[in-house]
Amino acid sequence: MELYYMIGVTERKKSQTLLDICKELNMPMVLTNLARGTATSEHLSLHNLDRSEKAVVSTVTDAAGVRRLMRQAKLKLYIDIPGNGIMMAIPLKSVAGGRTLAYLTGGKALEGGKPDMDFEYELIVVILNEGYSELVMDAARAAGARGGTVLHAKGTGAAVSEKFLGVSLAQEKDMVYIVASSKQKAEIMRSVSQNAGTGTKAGAICFTLPISEVAGLRQFDEE
Repeated sequence: MELYYMIGVTERKKSQTLLDICKELNMPMVLTNLARGTATSEHLSLHNLDRSEKAVVSTVTDAAGVRRLMRQAKLKLYIDIPGNGIMMAIPLKSVAGGRTLAYLTGGKALEGGKPDMDFEYELIVVILNEGYSELVMDAARAAGARGGTVLHAKGTGAAVSEKFLGVSLAQEKDMVYIVASSKQKAEIMRSVSQNAGTGTKAGAICFTLPISEVAGLRQFDEE
């Protein structure tokens, strides 16, 4: 089985184009979350910009769908040019139930076997107390991160999280997505944990997900 969880991050005003692409490609399940960018106040002031409002569009598709979605996003959103958003494919290991699999694949047979496990990039997911995303991003940038996307969330964690982590998951939360090279991810996570982790007001915890394909990070390749 070769299925991928696709995540696209773009300006909110351009998200309808991405949704239209998913509809044209008959993606069975498409979810949209509102988010915001993490550009520093100094950067925004210097370039006379407003804080960027983002949309995170996600879907599940097979390897052929990844290629089609990437191609259309490059053609219509110029997603492969830095500054126009980012799109990534995260390999899925399993799906619960035959009906779910049929729904996600439109009933068609999947091509290929296991996804490629040689990952050049990874998605760092940081869960933190609401209002401390800039503290997290300052720590991440100090370790080489280029930027991130902030989503709002509501925690429903058990009381055991306070016992072991010193933070409560059952409150308003922010989530930060940071795409980093596999070589950088450990240093970024270490910096976030040391400067904004458990025991601080941010109370951040973080983990990574593998990215098998990504568009919108050309600046990494130029270094």
